[in-house]
Formats: sequence, structure tokens, C-alpha cells
Amino acid sequence: MKFYSYDEFKIDVNMLAKEIKVYEPEVILAIARGGMTLGHFLAEALDMRDLYSINSIHYEETRKLDTIDIFNVPDLSKVKKVVIVDDIIDSGETMIEIKKVLMKKYPHLDLKVASIYYKEKALLRPDFMAREATEWIEFFWDFQIDNYK
Repeated sequence: MKFYSYDEFKIDVNMLAKEIKVYEPEVILAIARGGMTLGHFLAEALDMRDLYSINSIHYEETRKLDTIDIFNVPDLSKVKKVVIVDDIIDSGETMIEIKKVLMKKYPHLDLKVASIYYKEKALLRPDFMAREATEWIEFFWDFQIDNYK
């Protein structure tokens, strides 16, 4: 298992922001929940206010589900260039499904994908990426809150 620290994250966000800036996106679309931290920091680094989120459920804890549920699709009818962000591209199945849903609803979009980590075996390679994942990643934002009952 690899622990991914805040210090590593700061370096990666700056590197990704420099690469993404050249693309000139109008919207950052963070996949909830994994992409929310990266989306927020990229929006700050790029001085962008148009930060939206979309939900997908393909994992329950560490168990991969047989279905991919995509919901809370934002209104992207007035924009063209969108960067979809997530913490990791594991199999790539979720991102492929999100892109399908978005392109069906908004065929005019120019979509790019950014992630901190990606796996070489994934079905989709991000347009912007920082690191290859070769083991389980524990992100600094992954923590458990005590259950108070």
C-alpha cells in the first residue's frame, strides 16, 4: 500500500494545472467523491469558478460492483471544453461510462480527463495524469470518522 501525502498532492496539482491550462477548459467536472479534492484544488490553481460535480457509483468500499450508476449530471449546454477529474483511473470503466452519458446528452462537448493516478491496464488513459498506480493507494483525504450512536 502507498500513502499519498498532501505534499505530493501539492506538487502534482501544480504540474497538472500547468498542463490543463494550455487546454483552456471552461469547466472542471469532478467525479464525486474521489475527484472532489483534485477538482477543488485545480479550480483554485486555474482561478476557475466553474467547478461542477457528477456522481458515479462503481465501488462499495473496496468491492467493485457489477453496475455503474451515473447521476447528478450538471447542465453543460452552454460550454464546450470540459476537464473531468478523478483521483485514480483504475479499470477506466467508470470514466468511459461517464463520457458516454455526457456525450449522449451534450454531443458538442470536447472532453478531456485528468487524474492523479492511473493504472497502465486501464481501458482509458487520462489526457492529464501525474503518477502510475502499481499498488493500492491510500490518499491523505481517505479517513474514517468514528461512528457515534
